[in-house]
Amino acid sequence: MLQDIPTPTWREASSCVLETERLMLRRPTLADVKAIARLANDRRIAEMTRRLPHPYLQDHAIEFVRATANDPHETVFLIENNFVPVGMVGVDWREPETPELGYWLGVEHWGQGFGTEAARAVIDFTFEEFEVEHLVSGARVANPSSRNILEKCGFQWSGVELHRFEALGSSTPVDRFRLSRSVWSSLKNWGSSTRREG
Repeated sequence: MLQDIPTPTWREASSCVLETERLMLRRPTLADVKAIARLANDRRIAEMTRRLPHPYLQDHAIEFVRATANDPHETVFLIENNFVPVGMVGVDWREPETPELGYWLGVEHWGQGFGTEAARAVIDFTFEEFEVEHLVSGARVANPSSRNILEKCGFQWSGVELHRFEALGSSTPVDRFRLSRSVWSSLKNWGSSTRREG
């Protein structure tokens, strides 16, 4: 399955920078570890994301940055507003036939539209750079804000599944969503983002 992921495209993806009206999305580096740990070390975030532990320590951030730097299973971007880190967004490629969009924002940055803006940039990038027919994503049933982001991006509800959340130490219901390339194409006029090679 791994051989299905085009390596040149991945290398290009890992070093590019996406720019939107208010945000810059770039690969996280070890220089970002303190900021990532500070943002992610909040139970309200950890309880809404499957893989974030709580407490989230600098060692977790170091491990995350090192792992994603060389992992073809994820396309990960640090989200910055005015050069200040506000969260993370990316696509998990562990299931190459069903790449999954994921994101989280620091609590102080909730409610400002950054999640939607960042998600749209990564959705555009993914459909433009990779030969995929759809993206999937999910939001805890108890997380209407994340569900709203997905719906604003054109994702359509596809059912409910149980998923294990590391911070909760248990499984909880998750609304599952899907965005097809054809729906994305019809919505493509939602705004402009640019990409430059970093």
